[in-house]
Parts: sequence; structure tokens; C-alpha cells
Amino acid sequence: MSFTAPKGTYDILPPESSAFLAVRDALSRPAALAGYEYIETPIFEDTALFARGVGESTDVVSKEMYTFQDKGGRSLTLRPEGTAGVIRAVIEHKLYAGQLPVKLWYAGPNFRYERPQAGRYRHFTQVGAEAVGVDDPMLDAEIIALAWEGYRALGLGGFRLLLTSLGDDTCRPAYRALLQAFLRDLDIDDDTRRRADINPLRVLDDKRPAVLAQLDGAPLMVEHLCGPCAVHYDDVRARLADIGVQWEEAPRLVRGLDYYMRTTFEFVHSGLGAQSAIGGGGRYDGLSAAIGGPALTGIGWALGVDRTLLAMRAEGVGLPTAARVQVYGVPLGAAAAERLFGLTAGLRAAGVSADMAYGARGLKGAMKAADRSGAAYAIVLGDRDIRAGTAQLKDLRSGDQLALPLDSLVATILEKLT
Repeated sequence: MSFTAPKGTYDILPPESSAFLAVRDALSRPAALAGYEYIETPIFEDTALFARGVGESTDVVSKEMYTFQDKGGRSLTLRPEGTAGVIRAVIEHKLYAGQLPVKLWYAGPNFRYERPQAGRYRHFTQVGAEAVGVDDPMLDAEIIALAWEGYRALGLGGFRLLLTSLGDDTCRPAYRALLQAFLRDLDIDDDTRRRADINPLRVLDDKRPAVLAQLDGAPLMVEHLCGPCAVHYDDVRARLADIGVQWEEAPRLVRGLDYYMRTTFEFVHSGLGAQSAIGGGGRYDGLSAAIGGPALTGIGWALGVDRTLLAMRAEGVGLPTAARVQVYGVPLGAAAAERLFGLTAGLRAAGVSADMAYGARGLKGAMKAADRSGAAYAIVLGDRDIRAGTAQLKDLRSGDQLALPLDSLVATILEKLT
């Protein structure tokens, strides 16, 4: 019997894995440069954390979570998103008692039981960033700009930033009642009507044409913001304009999680069809209190590594690649292999990535392996070289080759690589 990866999951394999890592690192780099520190949380959490934090009316909680009982009878869930677990950690370890805002970034897999399709998997990797504990429009603008900068650094130009405000607990209740009154007159199915009773904003996120066609004229949250929310939203847009970040007003943008409020945004790419989102986020000022913590404000985003790679391919942007190693050893004979084994270890100890041919390959096969490795240099060593106390250093880019003393080989290579 042979096994395959579960439906809706995938393996990240070389050489494509180098592009995956490069995209992950590029998306997180702007946050690190802005003082965000790395955090890693468990892949599974208490199921109630997501039910209370993400929202029981969301498809994520009601239909898509991987939930199971452990051997102690506890209900656990593979994380479907990253923010709830990060805020749980902030509360549990009282990170809010130190300097504010608490700035954190993370990267890792999430799991949702969705219908597998192009670019939409049950296992997907995201880079996330969260800024917790300070309510400041400039912080909203910063977090949005960090995602923008990550995409731009990868060479993407075909993405758009959609932006709106979802109000807060002051202005949303009146708007909620207004929207529910509008939805009551629509010809919608029972499930959608129940969703409208629990969280009517979820209906605005419905992608079915039969529902969308009836939403023309629906009241919009941005038209019913209270004074403070309107000022906050104006300030966010002004600060984004100050630093050259371009956006489009998206008054019907809801996103798929109930904790969003005030500033809410999504990055979409024109080359991905209907499933166009490549990342997004927003404010979640009520999330901490909802899961038993203090009343902490917060804003963050999650950017899909898989989705970003698809966008780069759709746009024709060259995928970032990296040489597997800098130096590759080519031994000619058993004694040379033993000597190169030690030299390779010495190079690695000096901070140089290095590999060598194993398994008694001939010169032709070993040189092919050196070329495939992407190395800048090959060390060719045979019995005659050992007797002479030298090794042949070949520049794999120019083809030049010179004999160097074995006892100074590592130092010479370090000099050439710097």
C-alpha cells in the first residue's frame, strides 16, 4: 500500500521550496524592520477559542474547522487562522503589561475544511502581523503599509488594496438593525435568513449571484459611522496617502471573521479569478475581551504565501530562487572524499554553505551535480592533488580553475565570497 497527501493538502518540494521560503521571508521582512518580534503558537488550540473569538456564525467555525477530541476528552481544533491564538498568548503571558503596542509577527500553516480548488487548499501557509494595545490611526496605516511593502518587494504590481470601516460597538448596533430590516424583505433561503439574524454583515459577504442581485440599495456601514469612527477612518486614509499607499473604497467588504471592526482591508490580485484575495486584515478591538482577556485594542493581517506565489506566476513575476550551496566538493577517489569531507565541514563552520558528491561518482557525474547545486565554486580533489598539498578551485561561472594550497583553501574561498 502506498500513501498520498490528504485531499486538499500539498507537499512543498525543492526546487520550488526555495521560492516558497523566499516569499515567506519577503512578506515578513517589513514587519521585522518595523520592530515586530516573532511569536509561534500551537497548531491546535481549545475549540472554544475559535468559537468565541472568530464567531460561531462564520463559515470558518460552523463548517470548516478540523475539530477532534484528545485522549483526555478535550475538544481541540487545528488553527483555521492565526490571530485568535496570538491574542490568547498575549493574554496568557500578560505581554500587554510591558511596552505598548505589543508588535508580533508569525508564519505557519492553517487548516480549513474547504472544497479544494485552484489556489484554495485545506492546508495553507500564512505570514501574519499583529499590533496590540494601542488605538491609533497611524498604527492602522503602518500595519497596512507593511503588507503593501511586502508585496511590492516581491515585484507584484497587479494587486489592489480594498479598504473600508466596519464601525464599532457604538454605531454598529443601529446599522445592524437597519440592515436587518432591509434583509427581511429579500427573497433569501432559510440559512441566509438565520445568518442575517445572527450577524447581518455576513450576508453582504455572500458571493452567490442570486443574493448579490438583491443587495443593490442595501445600507452601508461607512454611511452610518459614528463621529469617532468617521474621524478614525479619515485619519487612516490620510496617513496612507502621506506615504503613497493607494487604496480603493470597498464599502461592502466584510471578510470572513466576526471580530473585525473599524479599519478593515483586503489585498486582491486581478490574475486569480474569483478567488482573488491574497491577504487582508483589520481591527479587532473586541477580540481580547471576547476570549476572557482585558479590553485590548488590536489590528493585524494575514498574507497567504501560497496565494502570493500564484499571483506572482499569474503576473509573470520571476519567482525568487537561491543557490542551494556556495561551494561543492568533487572528490576523485576514496582518500580525496575523506579529505573533502573534512574541508566541507570546515567551510560550514566558517559560515559557507557547502556540499559534496557522495557515493563514488565519476568526475563527469560529480561536476553535473556541482552545476545543479547552483554553487559558485567547485573544489576538485584527487590523489595527485593530495600528494602536492593542493586542491583545484574551479569558478563554475567563468570556468577558470587554479591550484590552491589545502591548508589555506577555506580562507581563500571566504575571501572570494566576500
